[in-house]
Amino acid sequence: MESRRNQALNVRIEAAKAAFDREHSVHEANGEELQNRFAKAGEGANAEDAIRSGKPSYTASYTKGLPHREDDGLIADPNDFQQFVRAIDSGDVRDFRDTPLGPLQRDSHGQVIAKGAQPNQPITWQSGFTNSADVQRAKGGPVGVRAPESQGAGNTFDLQGPDAQAVTMPPAPVADSEELIAEMAEVYEMALTRDVPFAKFDYDKDVQTAIARLNCLTWFKGGEIAGLSPAAQARRRGQVTPQNVFRGTTFGDAVGPYLSQFLCAGTPELGSSGAQTEASARAGFVRYGAQVWQNKVRVATPYRDYMTTWQGWLDVQNGADLRGTEIYEDGCPENRYRFIATPRDLATYVHYDALYQAYLNACLSLLALNAPFDPGVPFQQADVIDRQQGFAQFGGPHILSLVTEVATRALKAVRFQKFNVHRRLRPEGVGGRLHRMKNTPGNPTFQSFEAVCDRLTHSGLLEAVRDHNARQNQIPDGRDCDQELATSYLLPMAFPEGSPMHPAYGAGHATVAGACVTILKAFFDHRYVLPQPYVSPAPCGTSLEVAAGTPDLTVEGELNKLASNISIGRNWAGVHYFTDYSESVRLGEAIAIGILEEQKLTYAENFSMSVPLFDGSTVRI
Repeated sequence: MESRRNQALNVRIEAAKAAFDREHSVHEANGEELQNRFAKAGEGANAEDAIRSGKPSYTASYTKGLPHREDDGLIADPNDFQQFVRAIDSGDVRDFRDTPLGPLQRDSHGQVIAKGAQPNQPITWQSGFTNSADVQRAKGGPVGVRAPESQGAGNTFDLQGPDAQAVTMPPAPVADSEELIAEMAEVYEMALTRDVPFAKFDYDKDVQTAIARLNCLTWFKGGEIAGLSPAAQARRRGQVTPQNVFRGTTFGDAVGPYLSQFLCAGTPELGSSGAQTEASARAGFVRYGAQVWQNKVRVATPYRDYMTTWQGWLDVQNGADLRGTEIYEDGCPENRYRFIATPRDLATYVHYDALYQAYLNACLSLLALNAPFDPGVPFQQADVIDRQQGFAQFGGPHILSLVTEVATRALKAVRFQKFNVHRRLRPEGVGGRLHRMKNTPGNPTFQSFEAVCDRLTHSGLLEAVRDHNARQNQIPDGRDCDQELATSYLLPMAFPEGSPMHPAYGAGHATVAGACVTILKAFFDHRYVLPQPYVSPAPCGTSLEVAAGTPDLTVEGELNKLASNISIGRNWAGVHYFTDYSESVRLGEAIAIGILEEQKLTYAENFSMSVPLFDGSTVRI
């Protein structure tokens, strides 16, 4: 027993040494946080202006949940942001409790009497939507505030895999860069095409218009862009086409249908064979032990977007808790659930998924299909040769538990990037900046976003957004209404509450996607060709049909596509940018590789795994 105790200790020490010996990355933000400042307050400036005079404006930083001004939507007091940062860095619950949360509270004369919501006191919200009877019924009473989520997670330690602060992401694109212009154009275009069925992307006129506008931007042209960092150059994308529009950039993303087979097709049921197997796949039934679940989602009401009025946008930036107030199709079950047919359906999936849900489901699908493991994994020969089967190690329970286990470690790493390093403004926040610039031009505080505003105006995109929002806000053609309601340039959101209560970069969904998919690619033979592919035809999503003419779809390609679908599904909702996806999946990949390297030390078997990475290279464990 003493020998076993020492062996166990030595294995843990070796794993700790492996983690220690990895290069720990240097974290670097893009430097915008302290660059942009408020102009000096002129004569007659009030006390609120005096507080802000000459201080950082944080126009490109995430400030959601802190008190904001009603006129321009910027942070009311820059000192609040510094308190927010102190709390993040310390992780002390007392510092979090000292950070203001919610809107400014004013008296009947308009004077500020409290910064943020106060316990047991009613909160004054601005918009009719937030104060509506329907919303209050959905919430079970008046709307409260949302606090930031897990700000201190990046300060925690782990006993397996890379430390949360040992991996990093390159600086996010700055506000006036060609990349940010392209990212905001893309997320606006996605909002405008949210209800176009994926099956119509090849010929839909709105998608064609979006492609044409995107291809007018420098980022998608082939010419040189001066001053690009190596990371930005690696992210550079070429011309947008119907086959790659709004897709990921890894192997398999542009092959076959938009959606991964793991989000639509079913698997053989227990006792099925032949025609029964095909019927199960077409019905989207996936085996879950002796049960099945179906690849369908709740149908959110089409053409219904949120946060398209200034007051509604401001409430959300001040932390209004509008979660669960979106509306869905009602009636018979056939109308309430369907296969993912539109980007809005995909956004609904990623609104409520358990973060590792898609990858657990993919693992169950691969096991039900008897997909082979990587050739280097033990116990794959006939029982008469191996004389043992994989189960607790190198079998179903092993992979099923590990594919979910990596999720929490990925979340800790990305939380450090979000809160402690980058603090990147969400797309909805940039939409607010552009809205103010279009409606109250000349504010020098927004100067860093002038290039975005000018280019998206020149392309006609912002005017298309204005018309879309006018329809959302039920503005008559004669425009006989409040001028700002008729000229809303805000980013139309799929969720009433907008983004989660944490910064944009990196993305939690994408980091978890990168980690979980890497585990699956390590265990399963990534070259294995999946069965007959299926697709949900336009427009209703009530059935699946064979995706005729589709090239062979491999495990690697469809897992990469799955990671992209889930990650970019958040972009379809309006809550993330493209770089949030493209850099975060690689962050998750690094976490998973580190865990696999350390876990290999714990096994007596001599084995290997060849893992294809998102950049096209391969690593051998």
